[in-house]
Amino acid sequence: MALVLVTGGSGFIGQHLVEALRGRGQRVRVLDVRRPTTASSDVDHVHGSVLDGAAVDAALAGVDQVYHLAGLPGMWVANKQDFHDVNCRGTEVVLAAARKRGVSRFLHCSTESILFPYSKLNGVAAEEALQPADAMPGAYTRSKSLAEHHAAKAAAEGFPLVIGTPTMPIGAADHNLTPPTAMLWYFLQKKVQPHLNFLVNLVDVRDVATGLVLTMERGRTGQRYILGGDCVRLGQILRMMSAMSGRRQLPIAVPGKVAEMSAIMLEYISDRITHRPPNGTAEGVRIALAASDLSIGKARTELGYSPRPIEPVLRETITHLLARGGLPASGAIEHHALSSRAS
Repeated sequence: MALVLVTGGSGFIGQHLVEALRGRGQRVRVLDVRRPTTASSDVDHVHGSVLDGAAVDAALAGVDQVYHLAGLPGMWVANKQDFHDVNCRGTEVVLAAARKRGVSRFLHCSTESILFPYSKLNGVAAEEALQPADAMPGAYTRSKSLAEHHAAKAAAEGFPLVIGTPTMPIGAADHNLTPPTAMLWYFLQKKVQPHLNFLVNLVDVRDVATGLVLTMERGRTGQRYILGGDCVRLGQILRMMSAMSGRRQLPIAVPGKVAEMSAIMLEYISDRITHRPPNGTAEGVRIALAASDLSIGKARTELGYSPRPIEPVLRETITHLLARGGLPASGAIEHHALSSRAS
């Protein structure tokens, strides 16, 4: 049985992907800087960074397929260069090593956040466009856009690479609280809920994991497949959450410019005074303002991707959060974030 490498396999999506691969009887190796929350004796866990060329090359020994999920999610870090280093340069390192090793198949995990129409698309659907990195609204999306440009270039040069693009995955087992789950937790705590009423595409993380496997197995080289679920306005999600939690809450939509100015001030304070994650960032608001209903039709037709309705997993997530009772001490609550990514 071929050996599969999952970079970022200890992350939220990564752990579900590892389980999906194990369920198919595949041998799995994980490369991650973090230990998994639950370890499996039949999974080879390698502690290492995608920025360490030697560690990446060693992890690729005997590997047939690579799922590259490792990345720095969120909309704020104290050193903005970290986004470029991990998301862009890390992708370059893994791609170069995988090409040198001659792996038979490579999946690059991207983000919906770089697909929204930040610049003129000249009639091309957002889900098919590869926009320039300098059109992105901030450091996070620029780093992810550059990474996808590197992936697309490798595919154009004949490397057997496909791109899987999750939207905003949620699920009860989000132990590290990725930005989508942190957003839900933030609003659960608020009786009055000022919010930007943008389009949110939530998807069950288990469906994302299945979708990534289908993309690897059936996707056409060089093609991008969006792995999403139900697309609804945030205000509707907040009303659903209120009913599910039994809490009386009041969602209040705020204008985009107000949200953006508030986020700019919060980010300024974080960057220069507190050095702690803000409750919102300008980049997150700009992503929200550009958010559109991306089509998953291509994944349905070509891969057989079929996500389940989002309401059951939203209920599971809310129940889990209420039972858990809080965020980890280091958790950032970015209630405008859309960076639902891998590690």
